[in-house]
Amino acid sequence: MATYYNENTVLWLDGKIQKASETKTDLYGQSLHYGYSVFEGIRSYRTAAGKTKIFKATEHFDRLQRSAAALNMPYRYTSAELIAATYDVLARNGLQDAYIRPVVYGPANMSFNPNTESFTVIETWEMAPFLGEKLLRVMTSSFQRPNPKGFKIEAKAAGHYVNSILASQEAKAKGFDEALLTDINGCIAEGPGANMFFEKDGHLYTPAAGNILPGITRATVMELCAGLDIPFEEGHYSPADLKQADSAFFCGTAAEVIGWNSVDDYTFPMPWKETQGRKIQLAYSDLVKEKTPQPAWN
Repeated sequence: MATYYNENTVLWLDGKIQKASETKTDLYGQSLHYGYSVFEGIRSYRTAAGKTKIFKATEHFDRLQRSAAALNMPYRYTSAELIAATYDVLARNGLQDAYIRPVVYGPANMSFNPNTESFTVIETWEMAPFLGEKLLRVMTSSFQRPNPKGFKIEAKAAGHYVNSILASQEAKAKGFDEALLTDINGCIAEGPGANMFFEKDGHLYTPAAGNILPGITRATVMELCAGLDIPFEEGHYSPADLKQADSAFFCGTAAEVIGWNSVDDYTFPMPWKETQGRKIQLAYSDLVKEKTPQPAWN
C-alpha cells in the first residue's frame, strides 16, 4: 500500500499543526458512515525559479467552499486563510512537488439533520502522475455517472467517488488502465477522476457541463487551447463519435494531461507526438512549472 505519511509528517486541522500519526477522527462521524464530506485535489510545483507554487490555489479553495455550501456543510474559512495554511504545511513537510488534499468533514451524527459544525483538514504528500505517464488503454465502463437530479453533481463530494472507484476497478480487473463513464443518456462523460477531450481533424471536443464535474484542469486546457489557437467545443458525444476520433486524452489535477492509446477495441490512429493533446500536455507542464511567461489569466 502507498505510504502517505510518516512519524514526521504534519497536517493542518482547524488552525492547528498536528502530527499526522497522532491525529484522530471520530468513528461515529457522519462523513465516515455516509460519505458526507467534500474535498479538493490540488497540486503544488517547484517552479523554474525554484519557488513553491500551488497551481490555481484560489480556484480550488473557492470550489471547496461552493461544494460545502452545496451540501449544507458549515464552512468558516476564507480561501486566503486556507491557501496560507497550505503553504505552511508544504514548508513544514519539506515539499514542493506535492499533492494537496483539503477535506471538510462532519461530526458524529447518525441522523440526517443538518450539522452545526464541521472540520477542515489539509494534508500533503508526494505523488507521481495519478494515471502514470504512458498512453492509456481505456474501457467504456458499464457504470454511468449519477443522474444530476439525484446529486449536486458539480460539488466535489466524497460520496460521489464510490461510482468512480467501481468504474476504475472494473476496468483494471479486465486488463485496462482506466475507465470512461457515460452519462444517463449514454453520451460519453468523463473518467473516474478526470475530464476528457478527443481530437478530430485538428479540433478538440469535450463533454459539456451538466452531467460531469467540470474540472479546473479542464478549464485550464480550454484556456491553453485559446492561447495556442486550437479550436475546441463542448457538446454531447456518443461512444461511436469517440471511436472515429484521431486521438484522446484525460486531464485532471492528479492525472495532469495524459494521452490514450485506445478505447475498447479502437486504437487511435494519430501518433501521440503529432496530436493537439501533446501540444496541450507540453504547454500545461510549462504553465504549472512557470517555465514560460505567464498569461494574464493565470
